[in-house]
Amino acid sequence: MAGISNSEFLNKVIPYGFDVATLGGYSLDEPTIEASKKIVERGRKEFDFSLDEIFSHIEKEVTSIKNVHRNVKVSANVRATTPQPIIEVGKIKGLDIVEINCHCRQDEITSIGCGQEMLKRPDLQDFISQIADNVDCEVSVKIRANVDGIDTLHVAHLIEDAGADYLHIDAMKNGVFDADYDLLKKVCDNTKVKVIGNNSINCEENIKKMVKTGIYGFSIARAVISGNLDFKISQF
Repeated sequence: MAGISNSEFLNKVIPYGFDVATLGGYSLDEPTIEASKKIVERGRKEFDFSLDEIFSHIEKEVTSIKNVHRNVKVSANVRATTPQPIIEVGKIKGLDIVEINCHCRQDEITSIGCGQEMLKRPDLQDFISQIADNVDCEVSVKIRANVDGIDTLHVAHLIEDAGADYLHIDAMKNGVFDADYDLLKKVCDNTKVKVIGNNSINCEENIKKMVKTGIYGFSIARAVISGNLDFKISQF
């Protein structure tokens, strides 16, 4: 939830039972920062930081969460056109997970080859491997499922082989207002990477359906914006 998921917001919602809190998404290089500015100009929320302040900002945000919730893992979802800026974030003190954004579908981001367009990169495995081999924290890759022309299971194997610790899947399915549980189960059954399920986690029933797919964990975003959840996350 770019423009929303900052330390102030996360410190408020962590007590609902979260054991990982994800900051971002953040743009880390000139092309992605310019894309973020265009998104802001058309009225959509987005984090908008200059190149000379983004890395220190993320470091401060990580510290802000760790000072309040010492035992919660902190993740940062980030975008860049090359691995090096992501590697730099992955060396920030206190950051537990750097998450590579292969998920965003905003036109400004996909037009520069980032977000879900990353799934079409012929060098995606090498891109992820460079990061996994050179950071001081765990690596997650967040993807959007069922992107036209993309075999999600093939991408899952690629990400696993690249050395990522987590595969965070927005299990979106066109025309369906619910997660693609069959796809999540297929990925869980055929890979060993830790799968984090995402999409439509807004009630206890949907959590139970997602847990049955074999996921390692699940993520909740928009359902916590109001700060009013009618179920206990910690019981799952």
